[in-house]
Amino acid sequence: MADPTPLQEKSGVAAVPRLICPPEVIFDSLAIDAALKEACGDLSPQEQRAAAVKTLREAQKAGRAVIADSFAAAPFDARPMTRAYTYLTDQLVRSALAFSTEVLHPKPNPTEGERLSVIGVGGYGRGEMAPFSDVDLLFLIPYKATAWSESVIESMLYMLWDLKLKVGHATRTVQECVRLGGEDFTIQTALLEHRFITGDTGLEAELVQALETQLFSGNGHDFIEAKLEERDRRHEKQGQRYVVEPNVKEAKGGLRDLHSLFWIAKFIYKVNHSSELVGKGVFRAEEYATFRAAEDFLWAVRGHLHLLTNRATEQLTFDMQVQVAEAMGYKDTGGRRGVEVFMQAFFRHATAVGDLTRIFLTNLEAIHVKAEPLLERLFRRRPKIKKGYIVVHNRIAIPDEAAFLSDKLNLLRLFEEALRTGMLIHPDAMRLVKANLHLIDADLRTNPEARRIFFDLLLKHGNPERALRRMNELGVLGAFIPEFEPIVAMMQFNMYHSYTVDEHTIQTIANLARIEKHELEEELPVASSILSRGVNRKVLYTALLLHDIGKGRPEDHSILGAKIARQVAPRLGLKQEEVDTVEWLIRYHLLMSDMAQKRDIADPRTVRDFAKAVQTVKRLDLLCVLTVCDIRGVGPNTWNNWKAVLIRGLYRQTKRALETGLEDLNRENRGAEAKKALRLALSDWPRKDLQIETSRHYDPYWQGLHVTAHVAFANLLRGIENEDVRIDLHPDEDRDATRASFVMPDHPGIFSRLAGALALVGANVVDARSYTTKDGFVTDAFWIQDAEGNAYESARLPRLRQMIEKTLRGEVVARDALKSRDKIKKREKAFKVPTHITFDNDGSEIYTIIEVDTRDRPGLLYDLARSLADSNVYIANAVIATYGEQVVDTFYVKDMFGLKYYTEGKQRTLEKRLRQAIAEGVERAEGL
Repeated sequence: MADPTPLQEKSGVAAVPRLICPPEVIFDSLAIDAALKEACGDLSPQEQRAAAVKTLREAQKAGRAVIADSFAAAPFDARPMTRAYTYLTDQLVRSALAFSTEVLHPKPNPTEGERLSVIGVGGYGRGEMAPFSDVDLLFLIPYKATAWSESVIESMLYMLWDLKLKVGHATRTVQECVRLGGEDFTIQTALLEHRFITGDTGLEAELVQALETQLFSGNGHDFIEAKLEERDRRHEKQGQRYVVEPNVKEAKGGLRDLHSLFWIAKFIYKVNHSSELVGKGVFRAEEYATFRAAEDFLWAVRGHLHLLTNRATEQLTFDMQVQVAEAMGYKDTGGRRGVEVFMQAFFRHATAVGDLTRIFLTNLEAIHVKAEPLLERLFRRRPKIKKGYIVVHNRIAIPDEAAFLSDKLNLLRLFEEALRTGMLIHPDAMRLVKANLHLIDADLRTNPEARRIFFDLLLKHGNPERALRRMNELGVLGAFIPEFEPIVAMMQFNMYHSYTVDEHTIQTIANLARIEKHELEEELPVASSILSRGVNRKVLYTALLLHDIGKGRPEDHSILGAKIARQVAPRLGLKQEEVDTVEWLIRYHLLMSDMAQKRDIADPRTVRDFAKAVQTVKRLDLLCVLTVCDIRGVGPNTWNNWKAVLIRGLYRQTKRALETGLEDLNRENRGAEAKKALRLALSDWPRKDLQIETSRHYDPYWQGLHVTAHVAFANLLRGIENEDVRIDLHPDEDRDATRASFVMPDHPGIFSRLAGALALVGANVVDARSYTTKDGFVTDAFWIQDAEGNAYESARLPRLRQMIEKTLRGEVVARDALKSRDKIKKREKAFKVPTHITFDNDGSEIYTIIEVDTRDRPGLLYDLARSLADSNVYIANAVIATYGEQVVDTFYVKDMFGLKYYTEGKQRTLEKRLRQAIAEGVERAEGL
């Protein structure tokens, strides 16, 4: 908030606190005054103003440059930076007024009504300015405006606008300020932070007196309610504290929260600086130190953000996060990028702001200026509270702090009592817990009663998310499980994860609790049925709590997480068998997701390999539920019907294989079942036509597609001629995708041309299968989604068909047409996605599996498919898994003789060509 010695001028004497560089370097008043006097020569008023603006612009440019250089050299020196920009602005405003009154509109003997005082309001009045902050001015006049005051103000404003300052302004009398401030809380807030800049000091003294006696003399109840309502609306608009592209100013835990707190404090406690709240008993000294650190950090971030973008930017987009981290000196370290370390610091400060706001609001309730929430006033019936607690403002409070701290277990019991009663914890109780985290020691962590309380919080009360989030924010979770502390507020710098690692973990557990409460039965039938049949809940909750605990280190987080779990789980009291299961689940927590999304689950070998890895239905059940909760916890829109179908299909096939034997997975069985299903679906077809259809396909076709696709292809192939090209576009809403089926005479490169056509219409391919019939036709099926990850609406299908047909006829060349569409967005350029290409000859009986893990872009699949086609590679399937900016394109292939790619030489040649295709595409996408 405003510095204890704010920039101000009283009776012409300027009091200047420490700036980031000497004030005379920022603005040499004597030299500039002399230069302005020279501008007063024998010129017209318009020419005089232009000459003055030129002088001031040069001074402004030089001043801004020296501040920016000094800030770059001391990137965390936020307060002196904000004061320096305020000081520079003050000098420009003063010079503009002096020039307007002394040169452009001189008035040797002004009347009483021709007085003018220039007041800074809002952030400028507070003395806090980022490089491109607005300049909010109040022109204070004694009575109604005179011709002289209007001319002076107009000339002054034009000068400031010519200097490219973003000026907000109002011209008012003292009584107008009081009246309008009483009617509008925004104006009242601005006046609360007013600061005299230049002009008539007597007028400003009148304003101070009037505001104190007429506007700010009450208890502030309405003002506080308005500011808190404004804060709630802002939080709702901005989203949660852990949104990965936060707004430094407006987001939860951002600068505006600190401003709101200060406005209320200034009104109620009559303080000029937040440090005075310690003396008022609102904050403890260490809490104020936290407040100041958060404020300094956020202002530093905002300052760098403005300077790097050269404008008033408040959103920390992905590309700016990298640049701000570099400007503040964060380096890559220990397997983590500097930007991730920076964003973890950002989120920890944002959390601290939330804690301090809670403490502050509690004090307002204590002095009865903040109303208790409406719902709490309506529902007065309270559950019976246990001994050792009292209820204050409908929250659990601690009457005797010494008695509470005499038993370390109370630090956990408090959360149990809150969940049991459904009541919130009083912020004073939270402060007490936070100040005594040292009591959570090795003895407490292995205490049987502490273990019992902790697992009851997870398993018993039906709302583990609430307990975990509050424990995490207060540091209790990290103290009880020290291995958890490093992932608190840890950001994963990618577009896939919407939350920090700790928040993602809590989200996964929230999803599990919702499934257990039967809230997601329709959406998640398999996971719901697994939990209804019964699993070891302690194992499942522990595995979810620890599944990402190894993140942020150079090692594979699954392997490291399993090692950490081997230490943590016994300490939590799990039996050896449970520890082994938790360790296995964490070690393989990505296995089911990877198998379902990156492999062809219609290939018997995929299911067989997965079944061998899982070994038992018990493990399969646990892994399935964990996988579903993990994917759903990544972000609000990550889980969709496509993923649901894949996970469900892999689960059901694997369960059947584990229960009845792996021999059930052979191709012959599957083929026979598929043909039987087709005959039933086409029961109205003549027998001869059915026989032609069931005999024209090779075995992989029958085990690779659902009967609905077999029916679509049967209809497309029926009566087809040698030159025909037939297309069927069918919205598959159960899978959130559109199935695009193509039938035409087979020739090389068809798959890549189809991929190009789909890329041109902005379709995202999530799965693709290509089969050749015995009579020389190709049957290709692509499952595609629009940019929002949904099936295409029926109205959009004709344009889709038209573009595909044009591409297949050669009227549109995909490679050329994609050049203008394959650009990577600016905010996404900061992501580093290394390319990995692997060859697997064991994952399928008849194909080599080529997995390409690289940066996603619209034309990637087309580039890769074309490269493979040019190398005479036959693509049977392509499975596409997208994770934000990263994509894994998996191709099931064989060579022109129908053989796998066994030799290392052939593999290296293909890899080189694929990497070349990726590199050329990147050059095109980046416009090089």
